Amino acid sequence: MASNLALLPEPEPLRAVTVSRDVQEFDLLIEDMETELGEAWGDLDFAEATAFLRQDEAEALEFIVIAVDGEDEPRLQVISDVIRQAKRAGLKVILVADGLGPMPLHELLRAGADDFAPYPLPEAALSEAVARIRTTGGADGADMMKRAGTDIVDAVQDAPEEAAPLPVPATPTGGGRSDGKGAIFAVQSAAGGDGSTTLTVNLAWELANASKHDAPRVCVIDFGLQFGSVATYLDLARKPMILEILSDVASMDEQAFRQALRSYKEKISVFTSPPEILPLDLIGPEDVTGLLSLARDCFDIVIVDMPNTITGWTDTVLSESDLYFVVCGLEVRSAQNAMRFQKLLQSEGLPVERMAFVLNRGPGKMDMTGKSRVEKMAESLDVKFHAVLPDGGKQVTEINDQAAPLSTLAPRNPLAKEIQKLAGSLLDAREAIATGTALESKKKPAKKAIFGLKFG
Repeated sequence: MASNLALLPEPEPLRAVTVSRDVQEFDLLIEDMETELGEAWGDLDFAEATAFLRQDEAEALEFIVIAVDGEDEPRLQVISDVIRQAKRAGLKVILVADGLGPMPLHELLRAGADDFAPYPLPEAALSEAVARIRTTGGADGADMMKRAGTDIVDAVQDAPEEAAPLPVPATPTGGGRSDGKGAIFAVQSAAGGDGSTTLTVNLAWELANASKHDAPRVCVIDFGLQFGSVATYLDLARKPMILEILSDVASMDEQAFRQALRSYKEKISVFTSPPEILPLDLIGPEDVTGLLSLARDCFDIVIVDMPNTITGWTDTVLSESDLYFVVCGLEVRSAQNAMRFQKLLQSEGLPVERMAFVLNRGPGKMDMTGKSRVEKMAESLDVKFHAVLPDGGKQVTEINDQAAPLSTLAPRNPLAKEIQKLAGSLLDAREAIATGTALESKKKPAKKAIFGLKFG
């Protein structure tokens, strides 16, 4: 006797999926998907979509529908990554949005959505969007913005054009980028204890909190493979997978990179040093280039905390950086090391003009001979200090021990204030590049040049 199972129809192959926090919140979308595709569709949440889109089965889909509402605004980065991953898989993307703000919606549309439909869905809106992506590949940007609402159009008109959110000044050697990728700052101490990690952590924090609405996405990479302490300064656990990634950087993709990151108060992403002490030659120049390139694709600003030791890939970081901060102390030891480092780079024909010397623990205003000592040190190094950071006193060490940025616990500390100014200078330069406005037009003459680099 034949089995009754033989009489059951074969399930239809999936032609599309919806991706949302909870598809049950979008009941009209469910109805329209059933009308359009019958049973040939499924639904995924954002985490499931990230994993599914990496599989070969995803390429068999025709399109995906991403449904978001106001509660999804904190997940914009994850949603944007899902859109980009779908585009890499060759899929069309329809964005359905309900109550999303102008700039978040603009960000998702720029991430690569092919068409847009507001929610609650007007009659036949989804069907029309599907027809457009099948025939013309999707709506053009102006049409999507118009259907998204006039407030979106106004926001986009007021925003800079598609040019990337470049947060750093262009370097004299052409290091400033117009390719849509983030900027890289590297920070290295001329001698042990000069404060490079303190500057790294606090500069990252100030950049990430520079604006409530348009702050850059900041990532810190700790290349101190032996004694890196960025994780300690922020009280972050070191992930064991860091060692696996550093051992095989060539096979790392964006998903693996993001999984390796730790987040500090949802403001800074940190690629910590490994939990074990490793030889500095574990990674080579190609590995460093690959890691920095991936980080630059994912973030607006990448800050690299370098080890004190010169490695086989120090020149690689310098070449990849927009600015390479060398932190010095007002002492002979730091001055000699900084001079030797500069001569080494010059002898190798490396772009030393990307170096930005920073004097830490500078003399106070009451030190009558302090200015002359700073000038004498700068003259002996044949450089100009691009920033002179004051001595924050014992309070800096105490707050570092509490694993918190200076401005959160001691906003009036002179070092915290000066690092805020340093971050502000970088963001002023970022704005000047994005808008094409020369910094000389600022009211304060002090902002005519940033790190010795003039704009015009």
